[in-house]
Amino acid sequence: MDPTAIQGKRFSVLGGARSGLAVAALLRGRGATVFVSDRASEQSLHQAAQELDRLGIPFEFGGNSPRVLQADAVVLSPGVPSNAPLVLEARALGIPVLSEIEVASWFCPARIAAVTGTNGKTTTTSLLGRIFDDAMVPAAVGGNIGTAFSQIVTRLNPGMTAILEVSSFQLDHIMTFRPRVAVLLNITPDHLDRYEHQFDQYVASKCRVFENQQTGDTLVYNADDDVARQNAESRAPAGVTLLPFSQRQDLATGAFLRNDRVVLSLGGSLLDLIGRDEISIRGAHNLANAMAASLAAKALGIPTASLRATLKNFRGVEHRLEFVREVDRVTYVNDSKATNVDSVWYALQSFTVPIVLLLGGRDKGNDYRRLGDLVKNHVRAVVAIGESAEKVRAAFAPVAPVTVCGTMNDAVRAARAAARPGDVVLLSPACASFDWFDSYEHRGRVFKELVHALVPEQ
Repeated sequence: MDPTAIQGKRFSVLGGARSGLAVAALLRGRGATVFVSDRASEQSLHQAAQELDRLGIPFEFGGNSPRVLQADAVVLSPGVPSNAPLVLEARALGIPVLSEIEVASWFCPARIAAVTGTNGKTTTTSLLGRIFDDAMVPAAVGGNIGTAFSQIVTRLNPGMTAILEVSSFQLDHIMTFRPRVAVLLNITPDHLDRYEHQFDQYVASKCRVFENQQTGDTLVYNADDDVARQNAESRAPAGVTLLPFSQRQDLATGAFLRNDRVVLSLGGSLLDLIGRDEISIRGAHNLANAMAASLAAKALGIPTASLRATLKNFRGVEHRLEFVREVDRVTYVNDSKATNVDSVWYALQSFTVPIVLLLGGRDKGNDYRRLGDLVKNHVRAVVAIGESAEKVRAAFAPVAPVTVCGTMNDAVRAARAAARPGDVVLLSPACASFDWFDSYEHRGRVFKELVHALVPEQ
């Protein structure tokens, strides 16, 4: 949409939390008439209510009224399902339903780099942002990674890059959103409850990240992930430069591993970038993330020397295989962001020592069979937590000792009791956090606080 055409247009924003509040403020500031609606109580959204009052934006909390449909367009926060009754009614009435990143992109003067995938989005986005920062190239990081795109877009200019983590929920309702560089890390089953339990629908949503790309744009994708590779190569628009990355094979173009060194093949030239062991973030999944970020950085003009230095020094992100503390020669690691089975699969392969695994939460239809051999061979004990504790116990009792705990405090104590010197205690839940906690960040913080409270044995 032409940003100048929204003056006086009516927008209803469904969801009054971070991204909903940001897009409401953005639209109001550009002359639109805005109404915000959220089913959560005003008490739980007290700060949002104060801000909306300050901005002069009418709102309703505690339910969604038909007033939402008195609009030229409805804007969804990522937490609002596409099959919510009011969303379906809006679409039936022919009212456009848009995502927050779509609206923000209308006002973005900068080029966009968008990172998506089932796993690794936050690490790759953070790494790419750090690469820009270290190279002193102006950029802003946001999207699904803390700061809404609608919030950062107001401080962008044409010489900058918006580096965005984007989820499938955010991509579901784009129309013109166009990243100059799109990154597709992987696609494995997740959030299928939001996609009628149809994997093909989830795949199609992820692939929307590159559907509006044009000649001269770049798509970075994982050649080792069959679903990502097949869809990138079959669905990418004509004229888009394809840059795959692989740990298994040499590639004519892209990034690959040769003799334990990351090599970039770009423009007909080979660049020996860095040794695998020199990359500061560990594990095969992080090697893939580093390759993806490196290709995106080179496509966006980052100098090689600066890129190499960042890869050597970047320490990862909070709640993603985050070292917490060593107590009595046991290492405690916070991987609270691992909210699906695939994330846990990668996490378990990141350690060569025995693991005591904290697993469970609000289950999203997990199939734990993929973890069976890894747990049998690498996990000393499982500590089952949250609503899914009994499902976790049933899945892993045949291959490892399982303890069911009713609080995170009990879980940390049980893990400590099960661990031996040299082991790793790993919180990698494979589940959402909303049974016991407000978010995966809240879950990770509580875990870390409890670990830091442990008193070493005398």
